[in-house]
Amino acid sequence: MSTILLPALALLAGILGLLWGADRFVAGSAGAARNFGISPMVIGLTVVSVGTSAPEVIVSINAALQGASQLAVGNALGSNLANVGLVLGITALVAPIPVQRHLLREESPILLLITALAGFCLYDGLLGRGESIGLGLLIIPLLILVVKYKKNHPNPEGIEDAAELPDLSMANAALAFFLGLGVLLVSAEVTVWGAKSIATYLGISQLIIGLTVVAIGTSLPELAASVMSALRGHHDIALGNIFGSNLFNLMLVMTSAGAIAPVALSPDVFARDYAAMAMTTLLMIVLVALALRRSTARITKSMGILLLLSYGLYYVLLWPAITAG
Repeated sequence: MSTILLPALALLAGILGLLWGADRFVAGSAGAARNFGISPMVIGLTVVSVGTSAPEVIVSINAALQGASQLAVGNALGSNLANVGLVLGITALVAPIPVQRHLLREESPILLLITALAGFCLYDGLLGRGESIGLGLLIIPLLILVVKYKKNHPNPEGIEDAAELPDLSMANAALAFFLGLGVLLVSAEVTVWGAKSIATYLGISQLIIGLTVVAIGTSLPELAASVMSALRGHHDIALGNIFGSNLFNLMLVMTSAGAIAPVALSPDVFARDYAAMAMTTLLMIVLVALALRRSTARITKSMGILLLLSYGLYYVLLWPAITAG
């Protein structure tokens, strides 16, 4: 038991460090951006959105550098599954989420397109360097288009959400940024070591650890942000966080591993894990469409239960691989 205790404590400490470091990193980045005169809306769409995916990105890069790229791929796919099935499901149980029509008209087609491109990268069992870099670079025009569009169609809730970040002096913003980045780097190292050690001890693949424990741990910022946004009545932010985070997971987290070192993957990654993620993404979009057909246009508690059940069903599919160790 003592053999597994230290890696388990390291994994827990690493995930907690990632959460705290990401909070400081986002606060410092947003504070610096505000001091440079960047609007709260743009800060919310770029700095805050990318910053909440910082734990996954740093873990992915660290895992790839340590020869554990499958853990990084599992983290990306598992985080998307957790964001929809767990985070959105729990958030809907806390407070029914009103749905804005633009989510179906604008964000959904983009998410479906990026999900399809991610599948193209994974279908042959090899996540190569060229395709990873290509998919990752798409985030630049995407962010530019989003910022331009939102400037012409501002969302008051998004502006208010970003404006609630602390107003820091440039010195304090720099301190928070570098402190957060340092904690993220150290915590990622500890997290990956703990996850690899647990996988070795239990005799299961690093992919499974990435799909489960690490994915859920690094999705906690999205869970906290979505639940708190729903409780504050910032309903568009609660659902928008899921769309944005899932895009960044595919375009930054997954591709970071492939860009550093091409990753050979088992057929189960595409047939089971990617397929489950794609189906869960499609389920979320179908529920958004169904919600918009209702007079209240809400993701209801019953829909939240359905999302949680879909996440549980994925674990049923994953169970043989977990118990194989």
